[in-house]
Amino acid sequence: MTGTGACAVTVVEVVEETADARSLVLAAPDEARDRFGYRPGQFLTLRIPGDGGSGTARCYSLSSAPGVDEHLKVTVKRVAGGAGSNWICDNVRPGDTLEVLPPAGLFTPDRLDGRLLLFAGGSGITPVMSIIKALLARPEGSAVLCYANRDESSVIFAAELRGLVERHPGRLQVIHWLESVQGLPTVGALASLAAPHADADAAFVCGPEPFMNAVAEALRTAGTARDKVVVERFHSLTGDPFAEPEPVPAVSGDAAARVTVTLDGERHSLAWPSETPLLDLLLANGIRAPFSCREGACSACACQVVAGEVKMLRNDVLEEEDLAEGWVLGCQSVPVTDDVEVTYD
Repeated sequence: MTGTGACAVTVVEVVEETADARSLVLAAPDEARDRFGYRPGQFLTLRIPGDGGSGTARCYSLSSAPGVDEHLKVTVKRVAGGAGSNWICDNVRPGDTLEVLPPAGLFTPDRLDGRLLLFAGGSGITPVMSIIKALLARPEGSAVLCYANRDESSVIFAAELRGLVERHPGRLQVIHWLESVQGLPTVGALASLAAPHADADAAFVCGPEPFMNAVAEALRTAGTARDKVVVERFHSLTGDPFAEPEPVPAVSGDAAARVTVTLDGERHSLAWPSETPLLDLLLANGIRAPFSCREGACSACACQVVAGEVKMLRNDVLEEEDLAEGWVLGCQSVPVTDDVEVTYD
């Protein structure tokens, strides 16, 4: 375990899902198991080794479900020119160890006993599969999945999805869209699929950017309320979230703001230098706040401002509705007012 909270996990099994997708079954060490509890739909950040000891980081969604699967499992699909996905598919074997950050992410339902509408494109099925399995493990709740792929051979989890439908008739409906048969899904076609389920409790969308944009427009057309739509967006990371945080500059009390942070039921009050991101401040003080990318691209460090004001240096993931509710990214937030209160709970 490092100061960033990273941990070495063991690869228990490598599963060939399709010709270009692999699932890695991962076991966390006993002493770190409490840090690897997760919610359905979250992701892990993996360190991809590089030449000369350098490395990069990539985020991969968990396809396992808490309370259902014994071990963590991430599913990775090859991407043309993708340094992370290709290295994993070509090199990772059972018995290897990988450096990872604990689970994070906001692509997770508030409840699992309602009606969910799920749209997945390609490897976007990964976090959606986690949500489906978690929902079906409960006595109530139902899901409709619209799953788009290039052709039948590229459908990840095809057999597992068939098995879930057979075991849970009436609770899970899977609608496949194959580009080889039906062509690329249009907004109109997607809206027709969404319309009968427009009043679902929530709609989750994950896949390639053009697919997600088309689904988002289709959901609007079908009449699904914007605040019910959850979209998962990943961006390639350029920094190293596994690096130790920079030391927080020493300042006098008068030169710093004051922040009160609620995390895991505990309150912390700290002097907050004006140019230090909130996440760096917390990590430097031994407070294990959630994060993954540390560059405003993944939402893992999102927290809510309940008093005072901050500004974000960068934001690639939070939408206007999130900002209106006070959500900010801890890794990009610096103080504006002298007193700020935020919560991660």
